[in-house]
Amino acid sequence: MIDGDTIEIHGTRIRLHGIDAPESAQLCQRPDGVSWRCGQQAALALQDYIGRRTVACVKRDTDRYGRIIGRCSVGGVDLNAWMVESGWAVAYRGYATDYVNEEQRARAARVGIWSGAFVMPWDWRRGQRLRVVQESAVKNCPIKGNISQRGERIYHVPGGRYYDRTRVNESKGERWFCTEAEAQAAGWRRSPQ
Repeated sequence: MIDGDTIEIHGTRIRLHGIDAPESAQLCQRPDGVSWRCGQQAALALQDYIGRRTVACVKRDTDRYGRIIGRCSVGGVDLNAWMVESGWAVAYRGYATDYVNEEQRARAARVGIWSGAFVMPWDWRRGQRLRVVQESAVKNCPIKGNISQRGERIYHVPGGRYYDRTRVNESKGERWFCTEAEAQAAGWRRSPQ
């Protein structure tokens, strides 16, 4: 096992098609503010799921590093889909949209990396890091209610596209919410993901 989206079979590295998992050194943050090694956990989850079973892969391409890009399975289960639906990887939309539905289910269920805040793996590789969540979010109210320049009331959920760069300025009427239902009842709409 190399990481959460790359495996090695008989000395050949295979990058799982259409998904991107947190990097091995990447940290995520739980709603209570505790940081955890989500990249390491993603790799361990994949390793535990495979166990000693046989992995079958179908080559789709070769990447710039010479790795095979493939769709792999264990016992008939698509590993790529399993990683995304279990919340250990995201759909790598820059290359494929095969696993968008699995990502939406994982996000809705708040499993794996979707259980709190994280930086998308491709942004993390470019140097973006998770900022410390403000005190209100640590109190299990991690949803950020933001007011746009046009006066729109928009809320952002952990792991959402704009979540990490959104700041809550309570003096301007912005606020924190504990649940999406609470944000919606207050008249806020969800940010497009």
